[in-house]
Amino acid sequence: MTTADVNLHVAQFILSAPDIRKLPDDTGVEVAFAGRSNAGKSSALNTLTNQKSLARTSKTPGRTQLINVFDIRENRRLIDLPGYGYAKVPLEMKKKWQKSLAEYLEKRESLKGLVVLMDIRHPLKDLDVDLIQWANDCQLPVLALLTKADKYKSGKRSSEVLKVKKVCKELHSDIKVIAFSSLNKVGLEQATSIIGDWFSSYSEGDEGDEADLVDVE
Repeated sequence: MTTADVNLHVAQFILSAPDIRKLPDDTGVEVAFAGRSNAGKSSALNTLTNQKSLARTSKTPGRTQLINVFDIRENRRLIDLPGYGYAKVPLEMKKKWQKSLAEYLEKRESLKGLVVLMDIRHPLKDLDVDLIQWANDCQLPVLALLTKADKYKSGKRSSEVLKVKKVCKELHSDIKVIAFSSLNKVGLEQATSIIGDWFSSYSEGDEGDEADLVDVE
């Protein structure tokens, strides 16, 4: 399977789960999206899949309380994890979300890539760094999307990307960092290519007839 065979635009919502026990069978390949509750995660998912309302967006951050699953094809899924770090969420609810997030990241064997979304104006908060370090320790590929990049001119965007790359290198984390905007599509092609490569790189070891996995559109 090649990157061209992985079409994010065919993504379909299949279910929301309170924890990993309610998720689909732990087989195939999943790419998960995680970020602070105001990082623009839902907007980024909608942009990457070229769908206006695949992932629900809200004017009130912190509304994503469940693990949302989007099917691309047989045994290929995008996972929208609960947002973290929103101060106005009650403590008990915050603990529940963090437990759900941690459980998925630690136990889900089909997880093959993690997209960490951070507002380009406020990157690398403590929870973001913890997440990146965890993924690095697990040798899990990470793509850092610096969202809302339209807030900055190109020069400032580039300098912020370089700053984040430098910090990640100091953390001994070799991750890909891209400025991204759901508004003007900055970084869309590059992000789509990286995510597609993640799906493709694990295709050879999957069970089943590979021909059955190829889009016919």
